[in-house]
Amino acid sequence: MLNALRLDPDRCLVLVIDFQEKLLPFIADRERILEAARLLIRCAAVFELPVVVTEQYPKGIGATDAGLAGEIERVGGTVFDKMAFSSCGCDRVRDRLREIDRDQVIVCGIETHVCVQQTTLDLLSMEYHVCVCADAVGSRRPMDYAVALDRMRHAGAVVTTAESALFELCGESGTPRFKAMIELIKSPRIGDEPAR
Repeated sequence: MLNALRLDPDRCLVLVIDFQEKLLPFIADRERILEAARLLIRCAAVFELPVVVTEQYPKGIGATDAGLAGEIERVGGTVFDKMAFSSCGCDRVRDRLREIDRDQVIVCGIETHVCVQQTTLDLLSMEYHVCVCADAVGSRRPMDYAVALDRMRHAGAVVTTAESALFELCGESGTPRFKAMIELIKSPRIGDEPAR
């Protein structure tokens, strides 16, 4: 390993936090966030990354967004309902993380300043290396989003983007993983501007 701080497919998992149908309509830039999360989940299959998914009080807030739920099912993700804001406050999630036994966690989800932030802080205290994808997390209010990213960064999380994390996992071009990843990245996404 060249750099212990870089994302490594053999050490990494993806944690998808509370992309639920009744909360999503209120999230700023939700379509962009969903697209970035979808890319992470699709590429999890390319890099053989386990995917763990949480739903906050689904009886009241609803299930995971149907589009994401289909992707999660395709990659064999495990879904857990929870009541604690932090995903780590759920015994079954903590047990699953221990069972997976990987020390790097790529985080996406909502809301950045509540469940994402509390989960990230707990993961850091449990000595995980946490990578928060800024384009794959969101809040209702931009200020909450910005302050939460700043707090997580100062606490020791790496804040990056989904595409940056994926290229880091890939490491080099010309491999079958690179070819599969680049096809998914090239797929038209919401917010993309046509080349000039």
